[in-house]
Amino acid sequence: MLERFGHGGDLLTAQELFGHGADHFIDFSANMNPFGPPTCVADLLGRYMDVIRHYPDPAVRALRSKLALHHGVSDSSILVGNGAAELIDLVFRLLHPTHTVLAQPCFVEYGDAAVKSGSSIRAIELQAEQEFRLTKQLVRDKLALLREEGVESGEAIWFFGSPNNPTGKLIDPSLVHDLLLEGERVVVDEAFMDFVPEEHTYSLAKAAADHERLLVIRSMTKFYAIPGIRLGYVIGSPEMIARLQYFQIPWSVNSLAQGIGEAVLEDQEYAASTLRFVAEERCWLSGQLLAIGLTVHESAANYLLVSIPPGRGWTAGLLQRALGSRGILIRDASRFEGLDNCYCRIAVRLREDNAALLQALTSLLGSDCAAEGKA
Repeated sequence: MLERFGHGGDLLTAQELFGHGADHFIDFSANMNPFGPPTCVADLLGRYMDVIRHYPDPAVRALRSKLALHHGVSDSSILVGNGAAELIDLVFRLLHPTHTVLAQPCFVEYGDAAVKSGSSIRAIELQAEQEFRLTKQLVRDKLALLREEGVESGEAIWFFGSPNNPTGKLIDPSLVHDLLLEGERVVVDEAFMDFVPEEHTYSLAKAAADHERLLVIRSMTKFYAIPGIRLGYVIGSPEMIARLQYFQIPWSVNSLAQGIGEAVLEDQEYAASTLRFVAEERCWLSGQLLAIGLTVHESAANYLLVSIPPGRGWTAGLLQRALGSRGILIRDASRFEGLDNCYCRIAVRLREDNAALLQALTSLLGSDCAAEGKA
């Protein structure tokens, strides 16, 4: 199982499973910017020896200032963390909800963090027939059910991804505002929002800075292809940010991460090129996957949720193993709650890589059975 630790992008496990060196793999299992890091990252690494001997800024002031300017909020509305994973954990430690409402399938760490905090999971089950969209009716039904069971406003938190992982679906911001009007607490993970050209329409970052019951989590590792540097931030009211900061360990964000975060925000050309390319390549890749007989769900992010039609003799696990032996890694999405064993998630990469994936899929799925994947 490639997702031994619950995530994609685990090249060490891939090497153990498939016997290839790390450089041999084309990795579609991790949703990173296909361009790789901006050139400014390499430049900064060359100068880092002059910085490493000093402690990092414990308040991350320079990066917070740039992020505040980027989003049009105050510095006091931002807390930078050691990746979105740390921030998810901090949110649960602070809010300590009795119940957590999740729209499933969703990122596994929401549920993991909820359970660790002693919170019960109350799932909204998204349906393939509705393209896994979170609708206002689904939210109203869940809210009514909670009220019937005696769960009062503020006892639960509603934790959503927008775009959602693994479905790639955006959430209607008015849906979140409706929940806030009902007195609910809402957390929105916008880790992949940077890939959305209509970000200003869908992002709730500015709204979070002005509301005491809304938090927005962002990641810098996906869009800037720097997952080895854990870097993310949360936006909320100054009061909520101060309370979150109380639970954060000192020097959570090292100086290299801070410096890289400051540098990449300046590269506007890189950001614009990424937005154009991912939108066009996602559309092309989706069409090609459909043409070879796979079911592809529409996505607003840099990845696609794909399912294998019944009767083809393949599961996502079998397909993952068959592709892995050829040096191509995909995510077995059946590991997400609410998806069965026909689902996989595929990142959008550069055309050469995408063409290699399509060639391998055509060869494998054109077979009469999945014998190669069972080997």
